[in-house]
Amino acid sequence: MQDLARHHSVFFLILRRLRAPLILLITLFAISVLGLTLAPGPEVDGRTSYLSFFHAFYFISYTATTIGFGEIPYTFSDQQRLWVIFSIYLSVIGWAYTLGSIFSLLSDRSLRQAIAMQGFVRAVRRLSEPFYLVCGYGETGRLICQALDRMGLRAVVVEVDESKVGELDLHAYAADVPALCADAGNPETLKFAGLTHSSCIGVIALTNDDPTNLAIAISARLLAPRVPALCRAEHDATADNMASFGTRHIINPFERFSETLALSLHAPKASQLMGWLTGVPGTEVEQRRDPPRGNWIVCGHGRFGRLMVSAMDSEALPVTIIDLEPKPDGIHRWIQGDGTGANALHQAGVENATGIVCGTSSDTDNLSIAVTARELNKELFVIVRQNHESNRALFDAYDADITVVPSRVIAHECIAILSTPLLVPFLDEVRARDEAWCGTQLERLTGRLGWTVPEIRSERINVSRAPALYRRLMHGETITLDTLLRSPSNRDRMLECEVLFLDRDDDDHLLMPAGDSRIRAGDELLLAGTRAALNDIGLIIANEHTLAYILTGEDLPGGWIWERMARRKQAPVRARIP
Repeated sequence: MQDLARHHSVFFLILRRLRAPLILLITLFAISVLGLTLAPGPEVDGRTSYLSFFHAFYFISYTATTIGFGEIPYTFSDQQRLWVIFSIYLSVIGWAYTLGSIFSLLSDRSLRQAIAMQGFVRAVRRLSEPFYLVCGYGETGRLICQALDRMGLRAVVVEVDESKVGELDLHAYAADVPALCADAGNPETLKFAGLTHSSCIGVIALTNDDPTNLAIAISARLLAPRVPALCRAEHDATADNMASFGTRHIINPFERFSETLALSLHAPKASQLMGWLTGVPGTEVEQRRDPPRGNWIVCGHGRFGRLMVSAMDSEALPVTIIDLEPKPDGIHRWIQGDGTGANALHQAGVENATGIVCGTSSDTDNLSIAVTARELNKELFVIVRQNHESNRALFDAYDADITVVPSRVIAHECIAILSTPLLVPFLDEVRARDEAWCGTQLERLTGRLGWTVPEIRSERINVSRAPALYRRLMHGETITLDTLLRSPSNRDRMLECEVLFLDRDDDDHLLMPAGDSRIRAGDELLLAGTRAALNDIGLIIANEHTLAYILTGEDLPGGWIWERMARRKQAPVRARIP
């Protein structure tokens, strides 16, 4: 991590701003001291006395600072008192100018920024725990930071909006979150924020500006190639540019939702299964109806609307598009308008439609379209785009079938990637399965764990994460999943968790492995279940005594003394000759 730049130094900034007041004050002191040494004092032993430079400087110092110890080392003459009067008024002018400059400096924005920068750099430099660099603290950034805090990971925030930086103090995080108000697209800012820090384990670019996110991705690739980057991109050109720089994870919220919608139309059970696995842990999944097949209306043909039309085209669904600037393509039916009025909706055939997408860039227009369309067709399936988090109360009150919030789409995917990287290949495998298989697995998993979104966690069977289990496997013991997933308090009871995916180094991956599947050293298990059950799994694979109880039912003694006594008690008794 580089040293703090000279122009960010508080000391040099103060010296530059107070240069003139300090020079003036020093000059006035020098004139006052020099004049006092030249002023004749009273006669002593018939000779006129004069103050030395030391006594003159001493007297002017406590007089000009309003302390006042009297006339020393002797009573002054009238000439000296006249000069002291002149020096006092001179010092008042100098101090007034200097203090005014100091107060002006204390309210200076540049000084406050320099002080904040120095404190931020020191806080980042002192970090010894792994941390993520989060660029952008909007709704998505806040959700990401809260998720990292729950996972016990540190975060460093860079946000260009000063009001959003101030919100960090209002959120109760378990650990301090260093934050800087600056442009994250500046490589120097990213260096100060810890991009090249040895403890930085990832960069998350979540700003609302694609060029800024691209600049962050390029900086991460060139300045810290080992650090993975997770970036938001709302335009295809930006995503392609990021991919060319080797960005590992690129998230387009509209594209992700269009894929989800297409999956819901094609395979509703697969969509429900993925929604249940990628939701916010602990929340209840609502049993909503699936998007119906039939005639659809899309209001607004922007970035979001185009992707919605593409998703429906992939399912061969007829689509009518309402837009202020129709672009007839010979494939879809176009209506000119914004959809907020009943006339445009009537022309689009809302009475016979099965669903409508309210996808404009205006929250007010989207709600107006949704309310009007629902009044004209009570059975209409309504998808509403919410652009601003501040309007959440309005969208909650309307209760659409699906409310698309880009910030939440991005946050949920980021959390899934950060918390359990193994979840990504698992979801790719689920997408490739047929509807019947997904329906069977959804029924089985929710039958065991309920419709509450489970905790997702991965466990690697190695000497650092699972020492007890790893040692037994390396000694040739055969241990299956059913044997392992038992309660440490009662081995006859199965834990409330399921193994979703078993990843092996030899590419022999198992999706929804059977209970009799053997565990090998080096395997990585993707688990879903309650937090208590997953904590029990962590205890079982790491603690030899707990694992022994799970496998054999024997409760081994703990501690060196009890182990020695147990071994002595179990030692074979030698036969003695009578």
